[in-house]
Amino acid sequence: MKIATYNVNGVNGRLPVLLRWLKETSPDVVCLQELKAPEERFPLGAIVKAGYQAIWHGQKSWNGVAILSRHAMKETRRGLPGDPEDLHSRYIEAVVKGITIGCLYLPNGNPYPGPKFEYKLKWMKRFTTHAKKLWNKKVPVILAGDFNVIPAERDVYKPERWVNDALFRVESRAAFSKLMAQGWTDALRTRHPDEIIYTFWDYFRNAYARNAGLRIDHFLLSPGILKRLKKAEVDMHVRGWEKTSDHAPVWIEIRDR
Repeated sequence: MKIATYNVNGVNGRLPVLLRWLKETSPDVVCLQELKAPEERFPLGAIVKAGYQAIWHGQKSWNGVAILSRHAMKETRRGLPGDPEDLHSRYIEAVVKGITIGCLYLPNGNPYPGPKFEYKLKWMKRFTTHAKKLWNKKVPVILAGDFNVIPAERDVYKPERWVNDALFRVESRAAFSKLMAQGWTDALRTRHPDEIIYTFWDYFRNAYARNAGLRIDHFLLSPGILKRLKKAEVDMHVRGWEKTSDHAPVWIEIRDR
């Protein structure tokens, strides 16, 4: 089974790119982030025509997450627990073929310092609490999406320029490390331990052509999924398409049980 995550940076504006990629690669499940569309403007007709069912949690102008699947899917959560006043559409969860899949769009947190950065850290704390509950269920779990965290210096071009960015602040990386300490495995890094590998390239300063990127889109796997992991890759070429997102799709392939 092939499972992907893709920050589309506007699902309607990038719909031709998304549909082209779906047709070329045929993933079984896709986690989407940054839909930038309210509930009623999700392009369900086009997604169904492409061969997928979908669940989504939209929000006008920003945020928004969705899971597409070629297989039967049961939604298990919409929104991250822990703060009833947080109305951001940043988390959705479903079970597909016995696997719990959490799709997340973690807050960017910039500018640092400030309230947006504090919100990011609070969100990460809530997410870590929820991840622990999933871990304790001892079922196969995949946490996938745009984490907006650069885990290490090798995951960013010229890290010295990012020390005060919310994606690379020591507090953000410490929170990510605390999450990982529960036992999750970073799929891309475990398959590419020594490679320079990025998932995001800014639209400015010719970043993609220079490969001046960041690795912020991650797959975190529970032990049951890690045992089944065959591949973990980035479809970097998609970032070079016309009118594309500033992120590239990331995907894993796992064996059947």
